[in-house]
Amino acid sequence: MSKRIVLLHATPVAMAPVQSAFAALWPEAETVNLLDDALSLDRARDVTLSEAMIERFVALGRHGFRSGADGILVTCSAFGPAIDRLADALPVPVLKPNEAMFEAAIAQGQRIGMLATFAPSIGTMTEEFEEFSGRSGGTAQLTTLLVAEAIDRLKGGDAETHNRLVAARAPELAGYDAIMLAHFSTSRAAAAVRQAVDVPVLTAPEAAVQRMRALVEAAA
Repeated sequence: MSKRIVLLHATPVAMAPVQSAFAALWPEAETVNLLDDALSLDRARDVTLSEAMIERFVALGRHGFRSGADGILVTCSAFGPAIDRLADALPVPVLKPNEAMFEAAIAQGQRIGMLATFAPSIGTMTEEFEEFSGRSGGTAQLTTLLVAEAIDRLKGGDAETHNRLVAARAPELAGYDAIMLAHFSTSRAAAAVRQAVDVPVLTAPEAAVQRMRALVEAAA
């Protein structure tokens, strides 16, 4: 019997990369998309993640659970505390978009670079990375570069320019042990970034799908 995985999206540009990852790594899973793109619009306007927005996010996740979810995978990296709240509220695995990628990056070394395109996510992602590094007993350090104009190009349908802009900043992190592409949407630039640097380049969708599969199968 296939497992139903609800994908919680706050922006449509995250949808195709994670669907591709499921097709490649877990095609037997039944994926269901829940999108509220007002969440990313409102998150971009707010300096902090408000209680009202956390409640909106959790309500969306509860709706996904009631649809029969065996697991919930969040594809937007700007809602860390809301994801924690949702995970505490539900009896099925709820996975943050980047935790599996963080683990893979730290396995490469202690100096980790990250290329991000959505500024509101950087604070929560940095906190999550530092927390994960601490739990792992390491002292990994994260350096993040923001490619602010890239996401607007992607939302406008110009993935080629998005990829070029992201890859153009990658050489600034060439001396690091690994480079993470911060968002599911940024994973489109992986090939271009790998052409620009010789260090390992990690993306979130593939790592997240593999982790979600392991969690769901372990709970079965």
